[in-house]
Amino acid sequence: MVDRLEQSKALSSKARVAILDWLREPYDHFAHQETGDPRDIGVCVKLITEKLNMAQPTVSRHLELLRRADFVTVNKIGRWSFFKRNEAGIAAYKEWLNEHL
Repeated sequence: MVDRLEQSKALSSKARVAILDWLREPYDHFAHQETGDPRDIGVCVKLITEKLNMAQPTVSRHLELLRRADFVTVNKIGRWSFFKRNEAGIAAYKEWLNEHL
């Protein structure tokens, strides 16, 4: 089971919330991705890094926290990592919030 406190902490960053928002409609924000359709394979870390205007290690840390919280999944293609929202994980967290708040 996912640690709900860790999930809540994952949402305590404007950058992480922005990432989740952008990944909701990835084509609207990352249509210029050349590797493949971001709706299908996810969004490359490089593009998320550029949009956040942060260092790549910082963005990777944000994405890892979101992955551990079960809010995103990673798709590795070659040496690149592509991230997508995990709608099932997000829905389970929302359900838990509704039950406990």
